[in-house]
Amino acid sequence: MGASAVRAQSEKEVPDVAQTTPEADWVSRFADEVIAEAERRAPGKPIVCASGLSPSGPIHLGNLREVMTPHLVADEIRRRGHACEHIVSWDDYDRYRKVPAGIDPSWEQHIGKPLTAVPAPPGSEHPNWAEHFKAAMVDSLRELGVEFRGISQTQMYTSGAYREQILLAMRERDKIDAVLDRYRTKGKGGAKKNQKPVDEAELAAAEGSGAASEDDGSSGTAGYYPYKPYCGACDTDFTTVTSYDDNTTELTYECRCGHRETVLLSEFDRGKLVWKVDWPMRWAYEGVVFEPSGVDHSSPGSSFVVGGQIVREVFGGEQPIGPMYAFVGISGMAKMSSSKGGVPTPADALEIMEAPLLRWLYARRRPNQAFKVAFDQEIQRTYDEWDALVKRIDEGTAQPADVAAHARSVRTASGPLPVTPRPLPYRTLASVADVTQGAEDQILRILGELDPANPVDNLDVTRPRLDRAERWISTQVPEDQRTRVREEPDAELLASLEDHQREGLRLLLDGLDEHWSLDGLTTLVYGVPKVQAGLTPEAKPTPELKVAQREFFALLYRLLVSRDTGPRLPTLLLAVGADRVRKLLGA
Repeated sequence: MGASAVRAQSEKEVPDVAQTTPEADWVSRFADEVIAEAERRAPGKPIVCASGLSPSGPIHLGNLREVMTPHLVADEIRRRGHACEHIVSWDDYDRYRKVPAGIDPSWEQHIGKPLTAVPAPPGSEHPNWAEHFKAAMVDSLRELGVEFRGISQTQMYTSGAYREQILLAMRERDKIDAVLDRYRTKGKGGAKKNQKPVDEAELAAAEGSGAASEDDGSSGTAGYYPYKPYCGACDTDFTTVTSYDDNTTELTYECRCGHRETVLLSEFDRGKLVWKVDWPMRWAYEGVVFEPSGVDHSSPGSSFVVGGQIVREVFGGEQPIGPMYAFVGISGMAKMSSSKGGVPTPADALEIMEAPLLRWLYARRRPNQAFKVAFDQEIQRTYDEWDALVKRIDEGTAQPADVAAHARSVRTASGPLPVTPRPLPYRTLASVADVTQGAEDQILRILGELDPANPVDNLDVTRPRLDRAERWISTQVPEDQRTRVREEPDAELLASLEDHQREGLRLLLDGLDEHWSLDGLTTLVYGVPKVQAGLTPEAKPTPELKVAQREFFALLYRLLVSRDTGPRLPTLLLAVGADRVRKLLGA
């Protein structure tokens, strides 16, 4: 099937989300609210949805929720015919805080510098630290079908784009200080008593925009200043503003390196507003209507809560509407924290799963619902769920919310995402890739025998799902769990078999030719213990029969792969081939 045919098929089969029940899914509900709010705030103007990402390290799957939530809402708004822009603010003018695991400790000399002033990790092709981590995310978002306008905060600050906003914040510094002071004495006790505790790793994973741990400008002894210069000598923000004149905009700062400088803030572009002022300033500057925030914003004094007051009282704007999103975990791994290194990123996930599936994981759960992305054996069950959903949609039995989540996963307002023309079960493809060690001629032989009535005659129709399954086997399955088919029969085990075991093997071997397909072999391997018990192959299994089946399966695994378990036996038998099966089973 050619690309045009696949696209036509996808366009035909995928319903327009707008045709589903509006109340069916969370995306539609938020789109309704955002459209109404945008009409109230700025009738006729393009609607702005926003995300914020800090390229201080690998941008992981927890951070992806910061982008996918507004993307899905913005995409729904576009589907309805409204002009809508999704902006992603790259917080690349944030300070470099610490050296991540795996990076040369000498990078500690760059702590306190803007991320764009820090050298990229060794071996990188990118000009600086921020661009290195930004590039991987940009590629992943492109593959996921996320359309956005990226805004570099380095470019915005150093070009003077925010100059008037900075001068305004400095003039209103007493008002800002008063807002912040309402929360400084409240400490960290604002969380609900019954709220599930969040640890440091979870907070790091959930943090989306900017750096919540940044000081709020109150550390100086010469008064409160919401602006932090980067030192003209050492390029770090270990600086303290010592004086400022509202009339002349003359600002003096000192750095811990010993450098002291007096500048005109009306001309100076080497610094930034502290985070709790910077974020609301951008809401007003960009006219943001919708932006989600992480679970760390659930407490009084958080950036989001404080920002809501500052944006109104200082910048004359309004706080965006949007949910707080919950934690995203990894199946079989510890909680994500980009500071600890080795954290799975969207690029890592897209190596082992197709883009529509990854989109679906974020689309099917409300933002306040935590979920996990599977890198272990659970990925097979996730794919089974996806394929079952597609079947229900084809049959017309899927629930409206499920139909909507699927439609958002396989296409955007701009068109469909690439699909696998013939999506065979992921667990089958993984098993075949495992047993054949990726040999394409053997993979094609086995896949061609799965369904003799409709054989696979070209591996391209099974891609990209086949490629993802092969990558999962090669990168995520430990070597000691890989399947290695025996080269020679296990003579000692064969010689020790009891009569009923020999009879079971004979029944299996006698039925191989007649049942040589995936469905046929499934019937055969489950049916042998039934026949031995005097039942028909169609009989429903009893508890005793299930025990006999498990014993028979374990025997086959030991004879074929020298283990008690392995890939599904019908797939394994097809992969081994009839002649080799006969040899290993002692025919």
